[in-house]
Amino acid sequence: MSIENNASSVWKLKENLPSVSGSGEGCIDAVVAELAARGWDDGDQYAMRLALSEALENAVEHGNRRDSSKQIHLSVEIDDARALASVRDEGPGFAFAETPDPTLEENIGKMTGRGLFLIRSFMTNVWHNEVGNVIYLEKKPGSNQEEAKEEVAS
Repeated sequence: MSIENNASSVWKLKENLPSVSGSGEGCIDAVVAELAARGWDDGDQYAMRLALSEALENAVEHGNRRDSSKQIHLSVEIDDARALASVRDEGPGFAFAETPDPTLEENIGKMTGRGLFLIRSFMTNVWHNEVGNVIYLEKKPGSNQEEAKEEVAS
């Protein structure tokens, strides 16, 4: 795990992880520990833990299809104003906008879209690259998750 602190008070983590469920737990623990050290409240720490766990699991399961020859690329930067993370898989990507809303009656019994729904609910901002193999998560301390928005990065 590569962790960096610099004079401008930016904490950075970069890690390449195997396509195995739970392989990012140590990284997530380090992120949450840094948020705690910066005084982020328990709710914001939980939100970041949940969103990172879901994003990493989606990359393993849906992006890389549990292919052990592929990796998950995690990058996190934290400063006093926000935490910004990206999770990139080595899969072909997909159209995030076409993910079914799991709260709609016709999708209640379906097992798809729940992870993205949780991520969107707990992060301040969520966006994706055009290919659909990178998700970006931004969390600002104390932010209102109900105002979260989603967009596509060029």
